[in-house]
Amino acid sequence: MQHLGHPLFNDDKYGGDAIVKGTVFSKYKLFVERMFAVCPRHALHAQSLGFVHPRTQEYMQFHSELPDDIEQAMEGWRRYVEGRKSAIGKLD
Repeated sequence: MQHLGHPLFNDDKYGGDAIVKGTVFSKYKLFVERMFAVCPRHALHAQSLGFVHPRTQEYMQFHSELPDDIEQAMEGWRRYVEGRKSAIGKLD
């Protein structure tokens, strides 16, 4: 993802713990820092994983709901984007 210019959120090894796109102005920077605090780890999650067990050859499937911290960060970004859309609409 870093190679594509979109490192994983809060990935300090590949630059996802810094603002790499957009603006570094104070309101945006504060917002991003709040989101890093809400989700203080990589925002990487698999809802479903499956594989064939190497010993039993049984297919195993696992499901997991989105963790609260990732959901909260995503909701924060949704609100931010909607706020930006509203502000742009007011300029038209």
